[in-house]
Amino acid sequence: QGSRGFSLPCRATLRARPPCSRVFQGSLPCAMSGSEVRQLAAGAAALACIGCAGLSFAQPGSLTAGGAGHLRATAAAATQEATQEASHLAGDSAAVGSSGLAALAAIGAAGCASLASASKTARRATAVKKKGVRVVEGKEIPWNLFMPKAPYKGSVISNETITTKTPLVNWETTHTIMRHDKKVPYVEGQSIGIIAPGPDKKGETPAKIRLYSIASSACGDDETYETVSLCVKRVVEVEGRGWCEYSNVEPGTDKEFPDAKKVYRGVCSSHICDLKAGDDVLITGPTGAEMLLPSENDANIIMLATGTGIAPFRSFLRKLFHDKATKGFDGLAWLFLGVPYSNSLLYDEEWKKMQSEYPGQFRYDYAISDEMLNKEGKKMWVQHKVMEFADEIWPMLKDPKTHVYMCGLKGMESGLREAFELYAEKEGLEWPALVKQWKKDKRYHVEVY
Repeated sequence: QGSRGFSLPCRATLRARPPCSRVFQGSLPCAMSGSEVRQLAAGAAALACIGCAGLSFAQPGSLTAGGAGHLRATAAAATQEATQEASHLAGDSAAVGSSGLAALAAIGAAGCASLASASKTARRATAVKKKGVRVVEGKEIPWNLFMPKAPYKGSVISNETITTKTPLVNWETTHTIMRHDKKVPYVEGQSIGIIAPGPDKKGETPAKIRLYSIASSACGDDETYETVSLCVKRVVEVEGRGWCEYSNVEPGTDKEFPDAKKVYRGVCSSHICDLKAGDDVLITGPTGAEMLLPSENDANIIMLATGTGIAPFRSFLRKLFHDKATKGFDGLAWLFLGVPYSNSLLYDEEWKKMQSEYPGQFRYDYAISDEMLNKEGKKMWVQHKVMEFADEIWPMLKDPKTHVYMCGLKGMESGLREAFELYAEKEGLEWPALVKQWKKDKRYHVEVY
C-alpha cells in the first residue's frame, strides 16, 4: 500500500481482474514525465517480482498450473497495451495517471508471472530423496538399504581360509560368500556392515556394527547378483606378542594361547571367520562412495593395498577382467599388494591368471615385508615396490585419466609421498598441493584403518 493511493496486485488480484489499466483504480496526483514513468515502472516491477516470488515460496501450493497460465496471459496482454499507452504519453508530462501505471502493472505482472512459474518449476524439480539411493557424480548408487536396527538376514554360502599359518598371531584371513537374494545390491568399492551377536568391548549385545569393504564385483562371485563376498582377517592380540590393550578372554582359557595373561579376539572378525555354510548373518548397508571406480573405460587405475585392503580392488578387477557382463575396459590397471609373509598373499592365483590373460592392461607387483629387502637393505614395504617403477608411474600420476586408490593400514599416504615427492620437487611442484588438486579432481581415493 503506497502513500499515493495505489497498491501492487497480488496473484489472486491479477487472476481476478482483466488486463490493462483497470488493474489500478487510482492515479498519481502529480504530473510526471515519460522518463519518470519508466523509472517508476522499473522500481515497481522489481517490488512486484520480489513480493510475488516471496509469496510463491511462502505458499508453495498456492499457484495452480491454470492460475500460472492465466497470470502469464494477463501479463502479456497488459504489457502490450501499456507499452502502447506509455509510448503515447512519453512526451506529455501532465497526462500520466492510470495509463502510466498500466505500464507499471504490466512489467510487474510479467515479472511476477515469470518468477512464480520459475519458482513452481524449481519446486517440481526438487525431487523427494529416494530411500536407499544416493546420487554420486550424477549416478544413483544403492545406499543404506538396511540399517543397524533393521538389518537384512542373509545366509552363508561358503567360508574359506585363504592364508596359511605364519609367525603372526593374527595370520588367518577368510573369504566369506553370503547370499542376499538381490536384496542388498551394491557397486564396486562399497562396504557392508556385519552385526555380530556380541558382547563387544563395551558389553553391548548385539555387538556394534563393523564395516567391511566388499571383495566381490556387483554381480557377486557367481555372477548372479545374489551374493556378496568379504575378505576378513581374524583379529587376535596377545600380550607379549605385539600390541594388546584389551582382553576379552579369561586368563588361561584361550585354547591357542593358554599361558598369555591378556588375549583379545576381535568380536566381529571372529564371528565372520567362524561362520559356516547355512549360518544366518545380519547385513547392513551398502555404504561408501570414496572408492568407486571411474566411469571412463580408458582410465588408468593404480591400486595400493596392504593385507585385507585388497578387498575393494578385487571387486574392481573382477568387474574389469573377469565378469562376462562387464568386460570392455580399455585402460591400464596396476595393483601393488603389501603383506608380511608370502603365506599371507591374498588371491595371488587370481592376479597371476588375469596378468597372463591381459598382459597389456593388468600389472601385478607385491612387497613381502618380512621376506624381501628394499634397495637400502631394509624391509620392503609396498611403497618401496612402487618406487621401483617410479619412472613409469610418475607420468601416469600427472595424467588426468589416472586414478590412485589406497586401502589398508594408516600411513599408506605417507608412503606414496615418500615415493614421489622428489619427482614433484624437480618439476617445481609441491606434493601437498598436488594431492589437494587430485582430490578436487576426484582421482585420489584413500580408505585406511
